[in-house]
Amino acid sequence: MMWIEEIETLPRSGLESIQLKRLQALVHRMYAKVEPYRVKMEAAGVKPDDIRSLADLRYLPYTTKDDLRDNYPFGLFATPMEEVIRVHASSGTTGKPTVVGYTQADINLWSSVMARCLAMAGVTKDDMVHNAYGYGLFTGGLGVHYGIEALGATVVPVSGGNSRRQVLLMRDFGSTVLLSTPSYALNLADAVADAGVSTEELKLRVGIHGAEPWSENMREEVERKLGFKAVDIYGLSEIIGPGVAMECLRAQDGLHILEDNFLPEIIDPETLEPLSHGMSGELVFTTLTKEAFPLIRYRTKDISRLIPEPCICGRTLIRMEKIMGRTDDMLIIRGVNVFPSQVEHVLMGIDGVEPHYQIEVTRDGSLDVMSVLVEVSENIFSDEIKGLEKLTRRIQVEIKDLLGVTCKVKLVEPRSIQRSEGKAQRVIDRRKL
Repeated sequence: MMWIEEIETLPRSGLESIQLKRLQALVHRMYAKVEPYRVKMEAAGVKPDDIRSLADLRYLPYTTKDDLRDNYPFGLFATPMEEVIRVHASSGTTGKPTVVGYTQADINLWSSVMARCLAMAGVTKDDMVHNAYGYGLFTGGLGVHYGIEALGATVVPVSGGNSRRQVLLMRDFGSTVLLSTPSYALNLADAVADAGVSTEELKLRVGIHGAEPWSENMREEVERKLGFKAVDIYGLSEIIGPGVAMECLRAQDGLHILEDNFLPEIIDPETLEPLSHGMSGELVFTTLTKEAFPLIRYRTKDISRLIPEPCICGRTLIRMEKIMGRTDDMLIIRGVNVFPSQVEHVLMGIDGVEPHYQIEVTRDGSLDVMSVLVEVSENIFSDEIKGLEKLTRRIQVEIKDLLGVTCKVKLVEPRSIQRSEGKAQRVIDRRKL
């Protein structure tokens, strides 16, 4: 098992000593080698020698996705291109993708942290791991792949798509671990049923799901439909890819951040002030050990909180709460902040509702109108109109009770909402804001 016990069970003082030494080295290197960082630090009136404690991190300027786009493609790299052996990129909403680079040491680091995450989920060298994350410029597939190999397990690099074939491969190969987005796991659950394969025919015992927010109710739905324990994984391309944090199988209660490599903060996204442990806000990371593309105080836009108490698994690494949404996914409906994951939480707690939904936001005059399309099971959809109306009213009432927002609800037949092989598109915002 890939558990670096001497790091993952360190007292807080020991871990913070490692973090400070690595942070100071990082700041000196970035100041010397990356001109855009040097310019930002000088504008903020801070020099590398000013970082004398972890508390001094707050004086360093933030990095945002705009910084990455403004310096596209390689302007924030801290090593010469001849030392960069791989680049990945995420899709860009403004025409320019976010580009990240890796030296050989970075690839080795990525493999190591990903293997440590897999070990938290109980994966061992004896497992057959079905990797349904996408391969290519997206970091998910290859990042997980290298971690599986570093752990010594067997990887099936199937990527996304062709769900029926995936079901047959899982059955025939005796796959014991599934890696995919949670929405694609539910897609595979439908494919299992369509293929006439029972979960008893599959040997799956663990599902590792991430790349999109998902609720506790959705976790229960995945576990019920596929017959295994489902754990959350967190990562993002800018920080390294998958392998930043992971739930342990034993507790399934918050994701352990590998904070010897990734230094976390929670900030108020409006004031940008750091928040205390336990308070919800925007997650910020500083990469402590990367070579080609290190980042200082990168604003992820993910909403979470930090949990400092040690876990029952024995790890003392700080934990982050499951991502509840993103600041850029947040909808403001008539002055109320709404995250898709909150709507999902309501829906997954109602019998007869399928784990597939879509939120549509329009504008009627000056008023926002939120509509929720909800798939229901076959027997519910074919029920008498009175029963459908009752279910519709219940969903409306429970969403109003939780969020304080009145919405329209439309029940639709099974399989009518488009399925995704990666991240599900939960929101269609048709307002012209």
